Amino acid sequence: MSERALRLGVIVGSTREGRYGRTVADWFADLARQHPELDVDVIDLAESRLPPVHPAQDTPPLREFRDRLAAADVFAVITPEYNHGYPASLKFAIDSAYQEWHTKPVGFVCYGGISGGLRAVEQLRQVFAELHAVTVRDTVTACTSASTRPVFRRTMRSRPRPRCCSTSSCGGPGPRRKPERGVPTADATPVGVGVGGYARTS
Repeated sequence: MSERALRLGVIVGSTREGRYGRTVADWFADLARQHPELDVDVIDLAESRLPPVHPAQDTPPLREFRDRLAAADVFAVITPEYNHGYPASLKFAIDSAYQEWHTKPVGFVCYGGISGGLRAVEQLRQVFAELHAVTVRDTVTACTSASTRPVFRRTMRSRPRPRCCSTSSCGGPGPRRKPERGVPTADATPVGVGVGGYARTS
């Protein structure tokens, strides 16, 4: 007797035009589909047609969204970091459901900012704890780079950080240097689409 495949809900948290989040989500989903024990469902908030305000009565798109959450056994949240936090679209979606999150594991793939999105993830851990979900300790994060090519790796929360850098992306010891105005540096440039000499993430 074969066991049912686990349904993995991959939630794309950004809804901005020109966002990088869908590229990350497709990359992650393709890797997940290589495991036959997983049934992958990509839940793109930009395509979910959720209402602009929390309605008193459920709408058909909202019911469909909750049904997809309820069908999932585990979640992977793809989130950028905006101004040291996660997007409002993601918070709205999370708050649109309650029991659908209960007792389910939640992992994170993050990008953006000098932290590679880790500050957004730490805030999300508090939110999902209130929803009785279980967040995965390790995180997949985009490394900051002077180039625009994405480099993802697993980030362990217990990993010690070198003195010279406020993130775990630094490669070695040395004094922290303040970058010159207008000059992009490897530790100050997030991965994304370059705009005016600096990379921009969505």
